[in-house]
Amino acid sequence: MTLRLQPVRVATSSEDSDGQLVFVDGFLVAVLVHLSGQHGANAGMWFLEAGFGLTAVMSAPLFLDVDAAQDWIERHLGTKRIAAGL
Repeated sequence: MTLRLQPVRVATSSEDSDGQLVFVDGFLVAVLVHLSGQHGANAGMWFLEAGFGLTAVMSAPLFLDVDAAQDWIERHLGTKRIAAGL
């Protein structure tokens, strides 16, 4: 599994616009957004704005940094693929 990040500006309903597209093996699997100061204690964290396929979750997690987000995506995809027999 190969993760690749691509910086992107994301049109959100808040001040948050710095984001990362996350590709795995060439497929878009997630959009991460860097939280702005308007989020108080969560400012500077990363939010799973959108997950696709196996990364689509009901309750989007927050991450301390992009590395933590990448680790979660890798673990999440690995666990789901094993459960699905892929």
